[in-house]
Amino acid sequence: MSSKKGEKTLSPEELEAKINEIRKLIVPAANKLPFPFSDAIICRYLRARNWNIKKAAKMLKETIKWRAEYRPEKIRWEDIAKEAETGKIYRANYHDKLGRTVLVMRPGFQNTNSSKGQIMFLVYCMENALMNINSDQEEMVWLIDFQGWSMSSVSMKVTRETANILQNHYPERLGLGILYNPPKIFESFWTMMVKPFLETKTHKKVKFIYSNDVVSQEKMEELFDLETLESSFGGRNSTGFNYETYAKQMMEDDKKMADFISSGGDDGGGSSLQNLPSFSAFETSNGDGIASTDENSAR
Repeated sequence: MSSKKGEKTLSPEELEAKINEIRKLIVPAANKLPFPFSDAIICRYLRARNWNIKKAAKMLKETIKWRAEYRPEKIRWEDIAKEAETGKIYRANYHDKLGRTVLVMRPGFQNTNSSKGQIMFLVYCMENALMNINSDQEEMVWLIDFQGWSMSSVSMKVTRETANILQNHYPERLGLGILYNPPKIFESFWTMMVKPFLETKTHKKVKFIYSNDVVSQEKMEELFDLETLESSFGGRNSTGFNYETYAKQMMEDDKKMADFISSGGDDGGGSSLQNLPSFSAFETSNGDGIASTDENSAR
């Protein structure tokens, strides 16, 4: 079992022991979920808490409680269609070169004032992204475009709740966050108002990229196939967000979600639903990577 520099690895026996201990600690809370969850999920929570069993179990129980109350798998397109109109968040029809699902975010395209609706839309997009994640991947990429962004686009309430939900209920899901062409004023906002809410391991995954910077553009070419990457991010794909097309796609995915839930979490293991939702009966270990962690990070 390999490990990266600065990481420790667990033997299969050590890993299995920790997973079994977690399972004991989260009963009967886990019975509140509409479907079972996998060892891979428990491993993500363990990694997020540096393999500390008690901390990981506490974190997992809080997520179970949140999911039982919020029911993110029950959110449907018609619940958030208004939020989606401007394309402020959507799942791209391309991946990065590692095959990771890409979520495009445009905070400058904010079109509502409801913090509740905005958070619901974010959760819907996260669930859909996980539903469509490649079976050999656990993480996704966020492409955050600052076109049209200003300080008036900012809601601290939504910012804090976003950080809370993503870090505590979707741990180890962000592989890379790209802030594309953020204005100078955002750099100060990031340092003073956003970064303090993020754990070290999370904010280290965030990169500032600028279209007028050669090194930045080389980085984008390293990460993405420029033929499929949208032109707004320096690629050669001129196809932009189309609300009607996207709505149809999301409603089709909603049907798959509903069928998955009504089947008790059994789709036969042969479709992309093996990754859906955060607690999936069919999610599997990704091998060596699942048993390694950064000793200096809590997340």
